[in-house]
Amino acid sequence: MESSRTDNLDNARPARLRRALGPAVATAVVVGNTIGSGIFLKPGNIAGDCGQFWLILSVWVAGGVLCLLGALCVAELATMLPQAGGLYVYLREAYGKPVAFLFGWCEMLFSRPASTGALAVAFIGSLTLALQWNVSAGKQVVLAIGLLAVLAWVNILGVVWGGRVQFATTVVKAGFLALVALLPWLLLPWSERGLQLSNYATTVTPRLPSLSLQLSAVLLAVLWAYDGWHGLAPLAEEVRRPQRNIPLALLAGVGILVLLYVAANVAYHGVLSMPEMKAAGNHAAEEMLRRLFGRFGMASMSAVILCSVFGALNSNLLYAPRVTFAMGRDGVFFRELGHVHATYRTPVIAIVVHAAMAAGLVVAVAWGRHLVRDVAADALTGELARRTVLSLQGGTTFDVLTNCVVVSASIFYMLSVLAVVVLRYRRPELRRRYRTWGYPVTPLVFVAVYVWFLTQIYASHPLESRAGLLCIALGVPVYWLYRRWSGSRADG
Repeated sequence: MESSRTDNLDNARPARLRRALGPAVATAVVVGNTIGSGIFLKPGNIAGDCGQFWLILSVWVAGGVLCLLGALCVAELATMLPQAGGLYVYLREAYGKPVAFLFGWCEMLFSRPASTGALAVAFIGSLTLALQWNVSAGKQVVLAIGLLAVLAWVNILGVVWGGRVQFATTVVKAGFLALVALLPWLLLPWSERGLQLSNYATTVTPRLPSLSLQLSAVLLAVLWAYDGWHGLAPLAEEVRRPQRNIPLALLAGVGILVLLYVAANVAYHGVLSMPEMKAAGNHAAEEMLRRLFGRFGMASMSAVILCSVFGALNSNLLYAPRVTFAMGRDGVFFRELGHVHATYRTPVIAIVVHAAMAAGLVVAVAWGRHLVRDVAADALTGELARRTVLSLQGGTTFDVLTNCVVVSASIFYMLSVLAVVVLRYRRPELRRRYRTWGYPVTPLVFVAVYVWFLTQIYASHPLESRAGLLCIALGVPVYWLYRRWSGSRADG
């Protein structure tokens, strides 16, 4: 009788996620979730923004250190609140539901769809380059939307990559990136077309006039490449021994990323001069291997970029709708978003909304670039109008979308790290199995750098900055209107 009662109690308890991720897989999540398109597609445009190799390399190192400071803080939050949801949970506990809603709102409406759209555009761009297709910008947009539709359908059907697959794909991506970093040095004794030390001294005239604006523009691109370093946080509930393995995975993962990214940039700039890097634009990595191995090298790099971007794109469509789904399930937004398909057991409405928003942003940016392509920016009277036109004319659809993501996401990253300080005062009773090293200097330095970064970006990239701020501001009336509407519906 007692055994039967115990069984009934066990069955009555809600099911919990299984702690199945060890330190190796957890580290692979950090690295694999981060390596996507940035390290392959951003270095050429960074060269045009800055123009000096040693300054560029310093920003790549500084960006890695900044992510490391953030990882130290997120480690405390993740071990203190090891719940599925990541930053959404930390913002809710530190600042309340309105701020958490604004984060989820931006993730649903802007940040993650823009990231997904940028990856789709990057995939199509690399595919057309690899196949030597001469495809117009309009057709590339259509192909990107088609790719989003296909992957959305795949994820609705319930295709999920497990931890072992994540580990395997991470080894492939990180391994090839390490090989790219080493190739110029390995070929040095046998090839005259390889690494040239004189390339490190070459320069170009930067697009931006002042040093502070150049640094902020480079950091904007670098932070896109590092975006995803906190990707382990939503999985905190599934990591074994979280008090040990989460900090270990975050620190090891960010350390591996810094090493790989710095080494890859040394290789790029060693093979290509600064003017060649600038001319290559989004395809500096492919141009480097073309220089070393001809068309075969360019094709092989394009294939790896396609694999890496495709994995990141599928990961976005797999995980990003879960924040939207959680908002619907918690009742802070339309409950339909929390709907689970009866057959496929996936958040079908959240996935469709995410894919549709990504497609809409791709079309909007491409249309905006088409409208201003023949506009003389210098003839415009308003400073905002002039800079907006220059932003659309000066970058690709990929660049504009990724810049928007970093600007809007940076605000919530900053608030999440500051949550370490807030919760030390508001919730001192919470058990902290891991405490941030260097507290309170670590979170305060992180926040100070981001404040400087955001002010500089607002001055140099008004289109992206105001788009991000507008997205956040729109969430405020939506939150209160939805609360009133849902409350009146419940009363009725």
